[in-house]
Amino acid sequence: MQFTHTAPPPPPLHPNGHGLGLGLYLDVGATRGGGGARPWSSSSSTTTLGGSGYFPSSAAASKISLGNLNSTGCMEQLLVHCANAIEANDATLTQQILWVLNNIAPADGDSNQRLTAAFLCALVSRASRTGACKAVTAAVADAVESAALHVHRFTAVELASFIDLTPWHRFGYTAANAAIVEAVEGFPVVHIVDLSTTHCMQIPTLIDMLAGRAEGPPILRLTVADVAPSAPPPALDMPYEELGAKLVNFARSRNMSMDFRVVPTSPADALTSLVDQLRVQQLVSDGGEALVVNCHMLLHTVPDETAGSVSLTTAQPPVSLRTMLLKSLRALDPTLVVVVDEDADFTAGDVVGRLRAAFNFLWIPYDAVDTFLPKGSEQRRWYEAEVGWKVENVLAQEGVERVERQEDRTRWGQRMRAAGFRAAAFGEEAAGEVKAMLNDHAAGWGMKREDDDLVLTWKGHNVVFASAWAPS
Repeated sequence: MQFTHTAPPPPPLHPNGHGLGLGLYLDVGATRGGGGARPWSSSSSTTTLGGSGYFPSSAAASKISLGNLNSTGCMEQLLVHCANAIEANDATLTQQILWVLNNIAPADGDSNQRLTAAFLCALVSRASRTGACKAVTAAVADAVESAALHVHRFTAVELASFIDLTPWHRFGYTAANAAIVEAVEGFPVVHIVDLSTTHCMQIPTLIDMLAGRAEGPPILRLTVADVAPSAPPPALDMPYEELGAKLVNFARSRNMSMDFRVVPTSPADALTSLVDQLRVQQLVSDGGEALVVNCHMLLHTVPDETAGSVSLTTAQPPVSLRTMLLKSLRALDPTLVVVVDEDADFTAGDVVGRLRAAFNFLWIPYDAVDTFLPKGSEQRRWYEAEVGWKVENVLAQEGVERVERQEDRTRWGQRMRAAGFRAAAFGEEAAGEVKAMLNDHAAGWGMKREDDDLVLTWKGHNVVFASAWAPS
């Protein structure tokens, strides 16, 4: 991107000889594995909270210490039991498990402890919204407050540098830009609709690439979706009008004419105002324009079937807002649609299902950050605050407030085909550019092809996918 310029925890209700309020027997044999296996397996774990339900015998309790619980598999199981206790409004059990978690998962610990601390904060947030558990969470609020991370508001320069630290976003930028430049070759006018959570940080590199076309630069039209105040992090401390002026000036410096337009819209209504604006623009277009819809980490914020459905006509069955948006985009007959998102599934209707899915995916950013940001650094606090925001949204929010509704690569492919798109495979040039970009980062990052898509991996685990689509 180019721009100028802790209080102690409450005592347990039933302390044992080790000062542990909750005796647990957790036979969790799975540990972090290599290759494509999950880092830990929930299904292979056997967990018992006492022979009669939640509480163990005194003999079992006497053998438990906090150290016995300080493993990733045990932490996940404790979080699951805590979530179940919250859902059951069991204030006593909730308090006990929260106390244990607060002691074994310091917010400044190793990557697994910091991951667990983020989930602990999210569960406290969820419990504070329920009836019987409000008093309990008030008792541990001070202890958890020290782990609470607040999302930073970036300047444009800060955000550009921040994004360059990791391929989490750069992977999608690189793959998408290569596909876009190939798709719009020969078009005198290129209209990019940027559905992104990263505030146009992808666009300067795309401008550079288009400016270097053999046939000369096109006229560039950029329409940006402004989804504030519901937008997930990162947050930009700059009005879009000012950001647009900087982009227009940058394009001018590359001898490219550019028009910038921002459209306030909302994922909660399938970006209806944006789609309506695009329809109007098409009516007055002179033709010869390549329309490209660039979807970067934003589509998953549009409600899926678990959030309800709408009826488009009386003759058709109800559909989700997510399906409605994709069909609306297909009706615009775009030259290309690029979908970049996290290869995870956070759509489970129950909080425990979402907790397990998120815990077994979001270990990746906590593990990876150790390779590029020192402990205690300001940028690391910003980075982990964004992950913590995601965890809190997945676990503590419901309804339209829960915008972290990721679906995996396969499900997005099914949706795109059902909406009338066909896959457009990435060429060798795009794959080569992604591989070259990954050379700037730690050895744990990799890339692979799955069907027609490119997939970013961390230590062999899928992280982010990039897919390209054309009307079928």
